[in-house]
Amino acid sequence: MKKLIIAAAIALGSLTMIAAPAYAEQAPVYTGPLSRVAVGGYDPVAYFTDGRAVRGVEQYRTTYQGYEYRFASAAHLAAFRADPARYLPQYGGYCAWAVSQGYTAPGNPNNWRVVDGRLYFNYNGEIQQRWEQDIPGHIREADTNWPRVLNH
Repeated sequence: MKKLIIAAAIALGSLTMIAAPAYAEQAPVYTGPLSRVAVGGYDPVAYFTDGRAVRGVEQYRTTYQGYEYRFASAAHLAAFRADPARYLPQYGGYCAWAVSQGYTAPGNPNNWRVVDGRLYFNYNGEIQQRWEQDIPGHIREADTNWPRVLNH
C-alpha cells in the first residue's frame, strides 16, 4: 500500500510539471516585486508638465487597470483621469531599449524621455545613451516586439 501511495504521488507530481508553462508571463506594467504601484511612485503627468521626474504622493492617487498611479498634485491627478493613455509610459514602463532588443528589463523613472508626446523609460543612463543613438529605430523595433516580449 505504501508503495502505491508513493507511486501515485510521483505520477501526480510528474503531471503537474508537464502542465507547467515553459516561461513565466510578466505583468503588462512594470511595478517591481510585490508592488502594484506603477512608475515607481513617480507622477507620470509631471514628465509632460514639469519636464522632470517628480515623486507622487499617496494623497493624490488612482487605480487604473489594476495598478496604482501617484501624482504630485490634484491637478495632475485630474489630468491623468481625463486621459490616462496620454500619460502612461510606453511598454508598461519597462526599459524601452530592452524591449527594442526583444526582452524586458525594469524601466527607471529617472532615466526617461518624452518623444513625440510619448513617455519612455530606460534601465539606466548608459542604456539610455544607447537608446538615444537611434531613437526612431529603437521605437520601431520595440513597437514590433511589444507585448510579445512579456511572454519570454
